[in-house]
Amino acid sequence: MGAALAGLRPIVEIMTINFTLLAMDQIINNAAKLRYMSNGQFSVPLVLRTVTGGGGQLGATHSQSFEGWYASVPGLKVAVPSTPYDALGLLRSAIDDANPVIFAEHALLYGVRGQVPEEHYQVPLGSASVRREGADITIVGYSRMAQVAEQAAEMLARQGTEAEVIDLRTLRPLDMEIIIESVKKTSRAVIVEEVWKTGGFAGEIASAIQEEAFDYLDGPVARGGGSDVPTP
Repeated sequence: MGAALAGLRPIVEIMTINFTLLAMDQIINNAAKLRYMSNGQFSVPLVLRTVTGGGGQLGATHSQSFEGWYASVPGLKVAVPSTPYDALGLLRSAIDDANPVIFAEHALLYGVRGQVPEEHYQVPLGSASVRREGADITIVGYSRMAQVAEQAAEMLARQGTEAEVIDLRTLRPLDMEIIIESVKKTSRAVIVEEVWKTGGFAGEIASAIQEEAFDYLDGPVARGGGSDVPTP
């Protein structure tokens, strides 16, 4: 924080998002608040890179997904890339941003390969992406669950159902516009995330869909999430 306040743009790496709990006071009560409490006199252009999610042979204290917690805090931005292209483009945008950014990278995505342009490019924070177009149902995911959503869409296509897959890319700012446009087209929505279903960020998205697109829905918004147990 001191380096950021002095004019630098530090990138801090905390090995997993579970360990950010030890810095929660600094992240939430200091980094996220200072720009507001100083009336814009000070900015904290800090990027906190960390690893989220489970599945990598680690136990309950190393496999949690707290990005939704951080997305609920005004003053923080939260990026959750699912592809190499987005990871690089979002990271560059995060470094340029005047606000602190939680940059959560899923542990099981480090082996994913993809094309990244040699020329400089950026992916704007707050811009979701349509990974697959469809007219029957909207599936919303982020990070590794965006790739799982694409796999599910391929399975559905073999059964005659065309799903539209939306990759959020960032949780704050959240691109609700692209979600609402898709739901108005498909009339059905499922939100998938890895975190526990109780208190998950998917609940916020589901609520927003029902507030903004209720008349277009042919059924209740569904959520898929983790079981309410510590990760085995």
